[in-house]
Order: sequence, then structure tokens, then C-alpha cells
Amino acid sequence: MKNKPLVLIYDTTLRDGTQGEGISFSVSSKLRLTEKLDQFGIDYIEGGWPGSNPRDMAYFEKVKNLHLNHAKVAAFGSTRRANVKAEDDPQLKLLLDAETPVVTIFGKSWLLHVREVLRTTPEENLRMIEDSVRFLAAQGREVIYDAEHFYDGYSDNPDYAIKSLEAALSGGATYIVPCDTNGGKMVGEISKITENVIREFPDAKVGVHCHNDSGVGVAVSLAGVEVGAVMVQGTLNGYGERNGNANLTSIIPNLILKMNLSLNCGGNLDKLRDLSLFVDDLANLRPNIKAPFVGSSAFAHKGGVHANAASKVARSYEHIEPDLVGNRQRVLISDMSGRSSIIMKAHEIGVKMEEKGESMKNFLAELKRLEFQGYEYEAADASFKLLLSKCLRENKEYFELIGYRVIVERDEVRREMVSEATVKLKVDGELHHEVAEATGPVGALDHALRKALIKAYPEINEISLSDFKVRILESGQGADARIRVIIETTDGEEIWGTVGASDNIIEASWEALKDSVEYKLQKTPQDKT
Repeated sequence: MKNKPLVLIYDTTLRDGTQGEGISFSVSSKLRLTEKLDQFGIDYIEGGWPGSNPRDMAYFEKVKNLHLNHAKVAAFGSTRRANVKAEDDPQLKLLLDAETPVVTIFGKSWLLHVREVLRTTPEENLRMIEDSVRFLAAQGREVIYDAEHFYDGYSDNPDYAIKSLEAALSGGATYIVPCDTNGGKMVGEISKITENVIREFPDAKVGVHCHNDSGVGVAVSLAGVEVGAVMVQGTLNGYGERNGNANLTSIIPNLILKMNLSLNCGGNLDKLRDLSLFVDDLANLRPNIKAPFVGSSAFAHKGGVHANAASKVARSYEHIEPDLVGNRQRVLISDMSGRSSIIMKAHEIGVKMEEKGESMKNFLAELKRLEFQGYEYEAADASFKLLLSKCLRENKEYFELIGYRVIVERDEVRREMVSEATVKLKVDGELHHEVAEATGPVGALDHALRKALIKAYPEINEISLSDFKVRILESGQGADARIRVIIETTDGEEIWGTVGASDNIIEASWEALKDSVEYKLQKTPQDKT
């Protein structure tokens, strides 16, 4: 297809995305994301449904004060009610009161909904669509018409579904957007029906709005564009009701890198991963490491053969260059790792190592021994770097453990849990013996370790635990099972992971805590020799 038109991106994270389970944004977060989407080059930002809740009303009041460079903000709502004049419909009035340049309204294309949900006649439904679009357009708004349940409606009665689009165009809609609201259609169906719509209305601008209930939300959206749709609606990270909306963080790079189409956000594609992480942070969700293009595992290599090939020719195991979407290549270390994996990982973390030296042989043997005991380094780069340094004899012993003790007490009178930890260390030959309390045993151990080190290493004050995970490795052993502890630590500038493994949760936690502290000390210049 020659001279393919510009494809516009319509983001509905702030409206449709917030209908997903566990997704909620404050007004300030919605405004921040609006600015971020504008900076990225998104064309339309659907801000919410005026009148549906106080938060959306406050958003539309405040978004007027934002100075957006590119994006148009859209208010979302429905057509007028049955047997009510458009100018008298309170919902349409609220859409105008939002004072956005764009209004997106949805209407019914499926006779099942017309008769059983709206409980009106097919003729009145068509009048509702046309009247609503004409009224809003007459007030100077750009009107985008979302044809709800269009693909199901077309499968049921194609003539009526087409008439619903015709009504929107007659009213003056700028875009008509067939929606796979139930997310049940397959790629072939979306392609065929969308192509029929474009053939029926050759002069109209057609978009697609798909959901992910069948796991093909991205694929069906791309299929719609492939047959001529010029707008794609979706959400960042695929947020949305049920299984989510079509995921724009996958759609956008596919349109640009795989389908060679022009997008206004194309010049900022290398900011895509940052945008994905930003919205997860606003929603207080952990990023999906398996997300295509933007996930931390998207360009991660674990198998020795894969890593070896990728080190020689990256595209042998990577479908694009990671930095095109703001990501990077990673090497995962496990007992499947070979020498090439270790070398790549060592280079990644800034450690020089000879591939055929004795130190490599010893390190591989130690790594496989520890992995067999339950240690895992995929999410524990800091522990891996410390292990590598020790095998290369490049590490400094910052402190020597003499011993620790943890006591957990339940006070039934006060109905409180109290844990006490005692830690004995030697720093430069000097004994440090400290005691600390906390609700939990790991917290008490962490506090006692810090107290024992703080005088010699005040930089310990800069770090805090940001995550703590426990994994049972041998479920058949019950309470005696071997477990793995993964700790994430941050100093405000970097986040690092450390690991410990044992059949005792305190010992596993200590190993991870000790590594988290040692890593901080190793990366901080020391005055001591």
C-alpha cells in the first residue's frame, strides 16, 4: 500500500483505563499524565466522563489551564436519551460544559442493545446518534463517534450497524470508530468488517477501538490499521475493564517499526519505556516485566546459547534494537549460563573478566553450586556482582560477622508482636555489638545491622528497603521447606536486588540484607584503606 496516511493515536487511559480493576488516578495524577502524553506526541487524550464523578469534573476544570503543545483533550459521554431533544439532554450539556475541543460520544450499533438495553426502537436509536453528533458539532466541537459493540452488531445485522455509522456521519462526526467492546472478535473478522466499513464510506476517517478479552487486542487493532483505519484507540500498558484495552505500548512500536507507518509520536519512540513506567508508577502498580518492547525481560537472555549468539549478533535473538523503545539488553545468570553469559553480564555491570581464565572456571562452579542450593540471581544483580568480585578477589571485607540472634515475642496482654535482634560485628578489628527492636524479625535484624555499622559507615543512612519477597522452593517439605528471599534496596538514586536462600527464613533474610549493605558500601568511595 503506497502513500499510507498518518495514523493518529487516541489514548483513553484516563477514562477506559481507570475502569480496570485496581486502577485509580487522583486529579493531580491525571493532569501529570496528560502533560506526559502530550510531550510524547499522543494526538488525542480522553480525560474522562463529565458528570460521572467529582474527580472527572475537577479534572476538566483544571485541564483548561494546561498549555498542551500537540494533544487535544476529549470529553467522553453517550448520545442523548431516547425521546429527549439533544439541546435538553443534561449529559450533552455536561459535555459542552467541559469546554474541551473534542467530544467523543458512543452509541449503539447492535440491535440487541437497542432493544434490550436502551429499550427503544431501531429508528429512534439512529435519530439519537445523528441528533447528538449534530448538536455537539454545531457548538464548534470536533466529534468522534465510538460505535459501541459494532463488530458484534455487524455480525448480527450488518445493514443496521452500517446505518448507525451513517447516522453519525450525517450529523457531522469527524471520525467514526467501530468498537469491539466485548473483545471477542478474531483478527480475520476485524479485518473483514473494518474493510467493509471503509469500502462503504470511502471518504470517512475510520478508527478502531478494541479490547483484549481474547488476548488479541493488539493484533486486531493492527489488523484494522492494515486495512485502512487511520486512528487507533487504546490505553497505556493495556489498562482497562476485564482483561484490559488494546495496549498502546505494543501498538505504537509495531505501527512504527514493523508496519513502517507515520505517527506523530514517532520521534519520541525511545521514550516509550519511560512513559510505560511512569503510568505504572502513577497507578501504584509494579511494571509487567514480560510486556513486549517495554518490559525489563523484553530483551533479556538466559540460556547460554542465546546469550552467546546475542553477544556476537544482537539481532540473532532480538527482533529490534532495544534502545529504539528506550529499553536495553540484559543477561540473566543461572545454572544454565555459559562463559559467554558470564562475560556479557560482567561487562554489563562493569567488571572485567577473562573468558578462559581459572577465575571463570571457579566462578561457574560456585554459581552452579549456589543455584542448586536455591540462590537465584535474575533479580539480584547486586548479589551477583558481589559474588563475582569475591571470586576475582577484588572485594573488600567491610565487616566480619561474629554472630546474630533474633527473638520473637507475642504479648497477649498488650496484643503486640515484638521482635528483638542482636548483631555482633567486627569493623577494622573493633567489636560492634548492637540490639534493635521491630514488629517483625527481619525488620529488627535490619535495624540492628545498621546500628552496628552506622558509626563506621554513615552512608548506610541513605539506604532503605523497598521490597521484600519470600519464595518457597520445596513445597512438599511444608514448614521445613527451603526458601529464597529477594530484597530490593534503594538509596534514592539506584535500586538493587540481593538474594539469600536457606531452610531458615532468618538466615536467608540475613544473607540478602548483608549483600544489600555491602553493595552500597562497595559502590560508595571509602576513605578507609
